[in-house]
Amino acid sequence: MIYLTPFESLVEKDGDIEKIKVDPIYFDYDKSDITTRAELELEKVLFAMREFPAIKIKIESHTDSRGTDIFNLELSDDRAKSTRMYLIAQGIDIDRIESANGYGEYRLKNDCAG
Repeated sequence: MIYLTPFESLVEKDGDIEKIKVDPIYFDYDKSDITTRAELELEKVLFAMREFPAIKIKIESHTDSRGTDIFNLELSDDRAKSTRMYLIAQGIDIDRIESANGYGEYRLKNDCAG
């Protein structure tokens, strides 16, 4: 028996961009290590990338507004790079990850600016 997964069930539109449906990936305070909870969300990314080998992704990471701007920028960049390394360690070809960038608190997703 073969099961087919429709591409549309794995992605959502954000303007002109298609994003793999995942809940926010949280990290421990002041850390960039992939947690067990993060692994559960990254399994969705791995599934989509394995199911559709032509998918290429961009990884973006953000922080809250605690800490200095430069600290948050570096922390979010470390988190993006950690996520990229995790996916590569799980067998995803590095060429399928177009970028892995941290934006600190410069692109806040909520109203947590302090």
